[in-house]
Amino acid sequence: MYENALYPLITLGDNFTKGYDAEIKLVGGGTMGQSEAIRLAFARALTEINPEFRLQLKPLGLLKRDPRRKERKKPGLRGARRSPQWSKR
Repeated sequence: MYENALYPLITLGDNFTKGYDAEIKLVGGGTMGQSEAIRLAFARALTEINPEFRLQLKPLGLLKRDPRRKERKKPGLRGARRSPQWSKR
């Protein structure tokens, strides 16, 4: 998890991993989702500091957000897709 979160800083070189401090507050999600959120935040912050970093980070997919979300519950179903159990009698 730690390496995944710092991947944008690692790709730019060793001087970036030691040059910045970050205070991060995360709520919800799993450890992988949280580390990917930190990775995206670091990548976006680095592109705001220096727009030339975008050319190095974009081909690696570090500026892409994961669009998957929890599907909503539908009426008449027990969950998003699970239907009620069918009984013969």
